[in-house]
Amino acid sequence: MLLVTTLITLSSYSQQKETSSNLTNKFTLGGYGQIDYNEPNGNIPGNLDVHRVVLFVGYKFTEKVSFVSEIEFEHVREEAGLEQAYVKYQVADNVNVLAGLMLIPMGIINQEHEPTTFYGVERPNVDTFIVPSTWREIGLGVSGNINSASIKYQVYLFNGFKSYANGIGLLNSGGFHDGKQEGMESIINTPNLSMKMDYYGVTGLRLGLAGYFGKTQTDNSLINASTVGVAMLGLDARYTYKKLELRGQYIHTSITNTINYNALTGNDLGSAMNGFYLEAAFNFPINETQKITPFIRYEKYNTQAKTAGNLVADKANDKNELLVGLNYKVADGVAFKVDYQFINNAVTVSDTQKQFNAGVAVWF
Repeated sequence: MLLVTTLITLSSYSQQKETSSNLTNKFTLGGYGQIDYNEPNGNIPGNLDVHRVVLFVGYKFTEKVSFVSEIEFEHVREEAGLEQAYVKYQVADNVNVLAGLMLIPMGIINQEHEPTTFYGVERPNVDTFIVPSTWREIGLGVSGNINSASIKYQVYLFNGFKSYANGIGLLNSGGFHDGKQEGMESIINTPNLSMKMDYYGVTGLRLGLAGYFGKTQTDNSLINASTVGVAMLGLDARYTYKKLELRGQYIHTSITNTINYNALTGNDLGSAMNGFYLEAAFNFPINETQKITPFIRYEKYNTQAKTAGNLVADKANDKNELLVGLNYKVADGVAFKVDYQFINNAVTVSDTQKQFNAGVAVWF
């Protein structure tokens, strides 16, 4: 078993973290990246991959106006694109207007997805199949804080998923991942509403409630058949007490018009998707900067939680995972990671899939 891997994170400033204090100078430069080692079912050779490298460039025009961008490269030469590119204008205390390519506020990971912000080499699969991270679209909205109520708020209008283009239906039982437009010559029929509130009024506790509502986008004249309605609700919670860290998330998505959509495309899109995970970690300090943190995470997700019409759900899409691992923080912003996954589905004769992952995370 190969135990060597590197998971490099330069510096990152997601929309959630970008504040005026990050931009005390005119320019801000940073980034993050990820190189993984994955070994499914103990099979040698495993897979080493420069999964992603993201470069951050920010510029502050005035005390109230700034620009944020992240340029992403995946799999070395395979794909390059923008992860974020938006203008932020502070119009009043605790009121900001944002416009451009932004991350949709849903769950925990989509806006805070740097490898040092979560345990495990890979992101939770609920945040891959149910919330298709890194999920971003072009939009306009407001964000800020209501300090008297200990609430952070975000409200946006975004361009939606693309469900049909060039004669091809893009949504199926794999979820919405292939429907992300990501600002690439996006088509738009109707905007979608995205909202999130985070409560931080109790020491160590953060609670999030998010919603996303609207319709998918299409270039087909048969709009009634080639689009579906999307209503996604998310709950998330994070709690830290001394050395103990707890984290959980639940996402449910209702999808309408799937009978007509599947008849047009021949796809197998379900009428509901859902998923959740629960995670616990405990920190063992070594000195002022170093600590070892064992953790465990259980997650369950189903991209065909419900189906409509004659479509029969495939039980292979109903999955659960148990992940156990260790995080070794050697300095502020530097950690070695190792974990092992046990993956099952609802098919009665299926075998448990196992995967070893390892890596190093750096954030500065």
